[in-house]
Order: sequence, then structure tokens, then C-alpha cells
Amino acid sequence: MNPIYGDLHIHVGKAQGRWVKIPTSKNLTSENILEEAAQRKGLQLIGIVDVLSPWVDADWQLLLDEGRLRLLPGGGYRYEEALTLLPGAEIETAEADGSLAHTLLFLPSLAEIRQLRKLLTSHIRNLHLSSQNAHLSLAQLLELTHPLEPIVIPAHVFTPHKSLFGCCTNRLAQLLPEKQLSWLDAIELGLSADTFLADCLQELSGYSFLSNSDAHSLDKIAREYNVFSLRQIDFSCFRQALRRQGENKLLANYGLDPQLGKYYRTVCTQCGALWEAGQSQCACSCQRSTRGVWERIQAIADWTKPQHPEHRPPYYHQIPLSFVPGLGPKTKTQLLRAFGSEMKVCHESSLRELTAVLGERKAKNLWQVLQREITFAQGGGGSYGRVHLS
Repeated sequence: MNPIYGDLHIHVGKAQGRWVKIPTSKNLTSENILEEAAQRKGLQLIGIVDVLSPWVDADWQLLLDEGRLRLLPGGGYRYEEALTLLPGAEIETAEADGSLAHTLLFLPSLAEIRQLRKLLTSHIRNLHLSSQNAHLSLAQLLELTHPLEPIVIPAHVFTPHKSLFGCCTNRLAQLLPEKQLSWLDAIELGLSADTFLADCLQELSGYSFLSNSDAHSLDKIAREYNVFSLRQIDFSCFRQALRRQGENKLLANYGLDPQLGKYYRTVCTQCGALWEAGQSQCACSCQRSTRGVWERIQAIADWTKPQHPEHRPPYYHQIPLSFVPGLGPKTKTQLLRAFGSEMKVCHESSLRELTAVLGERKAKNLWQVLQREITFAQGGGGSYGRVHLS
């Protein structure tokens, strides 16, 4: 089976001419997402996480009526024979202390999404917008929605804002009973974490990890992604891959080096200084900071070094083309014309081929990034890290 590239966390900016998620790009419509993912990015599987919004639902229904989407027997929708699309929702839950977290729920079709909407209508005030605040705890959300048998994936679990480990708990078992822990299909790591950090927590060893883009613009799609081997590219086989059932498998995760993530290190909210390892206070004596993912994992880790379970696939640090110094929109267009998609640039190009397209200097710079012959200025406090060429 050919490798299947998948990004399962993509947001819609506008639907039915109305804003669904602010701030995002006005070009971030369902139709544009499908074209970008299939044609420019080279993905075969995506998840859109705002389909609970009736406006997004209406856009999908129009694509179905036009024959551009068709429902697959195993769940999910096929777009023009190039891409499988999973309908999903990103739901915000609130624990007893007021701490918030986001969770992704995927269902096989719009019919089940509409059932989910009916279940949650009395709990959600911002139903048309992303992400919907359910005014439920995670345990309550899972209990309410379990009869629909959704795929359940806690989102960007280590980020300091609206995530389980970032602000809700030190352990999943403190929030969920054992039966509900078994209802989780995977864990989404987030841009500031990777397998090497997450596998320092023992209770996560039984779960598959996903690295998704959480894209708020077309360009950000597939800045992180996953590689699967699937018997069929549909809802059912995707779930089986996450649960490591049969011949369906998660083969690899591709993600940013966490140092490039917006919340990798703790940053002073007053002067913007990046805290050094072990530092407990900024030089400006400010007591306020945005805690970094690295510091958070160090505080709650069971092991100082990752203990990878046997099922854990490799995690590859990969720099998106948008992070490459000197690689602007025109150069990206040249690359896409020559190679067909970003996946082919990142996975199948050679230095010789890049030089033929870009010239020696730009090709050398890009090759350095693809080969990871680079250093980083670390990110934190809401600002991305930066790539430095050697």
C-alpha cells in the first residue's frame, strides 16, 4: 500500500459568507481547503474540525449536491477521487476549577454530525462558531457523546492555553475514569511537543500520537502531518490505524522541531525574555510568565528520558517550507510547478533537482533545511522560533 499523508486538524475561516473562526484567513473556506490539501500539499486524508457549525455543514451539503463529495461505505467523504475528508468538531470543555481544554471528535458522516449537534445544542451557546464551548467537563462530554461512537482525540495536549496537560491536570486519570480513558483513540501532541517529550509520561504509552497542523490559514495546512498505511482511506480504517488494529497502521509522524513552536519555552509576559532552564524568575522581577511546554513536561514527567513503547512509530522533525529563510511565495510556486506538491518537495527531491529549479544558492539553503543542517532560535510566549542556516 502506498503511504497516505494526513493532517487531521484544519479549521474553517468562513462558511456561507460568514466568519466561523476569528482570527483566520478569509480564504480558508471548505472548498479552498480541499483544493489546497489535494493539489498543493499532496495530502490524501484530512480532518476539518468545524463541521458542527451549521454554516460549514451547509457548505459541505452543497458540495455533496454538486457531486464533488461522495460518502464512502466506511465513512468519510471522497473529494474528486483525490482526497478523503473526515467531518469533525473541536469542542471546548471546562473542568470544575474553570480550566479549559479542546478535544477533537470525528464522525463518519454529516448525519452523525447532525446527531452530535442535536445532543450538544442545549450546552453550546456559540454553535455556529469555532471552537464551540460545551459548558461540560471532558468526562461529561465523553459520556454524552459515546453512543455516537466518535473518534476522540484530545487536542494539542501540552500547550499552555486550553489543553489537558497545559492547564487542566497532571494526569488524564485525574479527570477520566478508566472506562473513558479507553474511549480515547489518540493524543494530539501540538506544535511545541513531539514524541520524544510526550513519551516521558508513562500513562500516554498506550496511545497513538498525532502531529497535526491546527491550520488557521491555507499555507499552514500540513506544517505537521502523519503517514499511514490504510487498506481503505476512510473513517473506519483511520480509527483502526489509531488503535493499531489489523493491517491499518500509523507509520510516522512529521512535525516541527518543538523549538520552533510558539509555546516551547517559558517567556516573561512583561519584557518578553526567554527563561533559561531552571530559571524561576525573570531578570525584570516580573512574576508573570507564559509557561512553556518544555518546562511543563519536565514538571510532570515520569521519566527524564523518553521510554518509547514498541508500537511507537518514528517521529521526524521537518521544517515547513514557510519557515525556510528566503523562501517566499514566488519560490514556493516554482517548486510546486516543478514537483507537483509540498510532499514531493520534502520527501522526493534531490539537491540536483532543487538546483535545476531554484539555482545554486536557494537550493543549497533549502537542502540544508531538509537535511536539518540548521540551528534554532527557540520559540515561546506566542512567538514562533526561527531557523538559522549554518
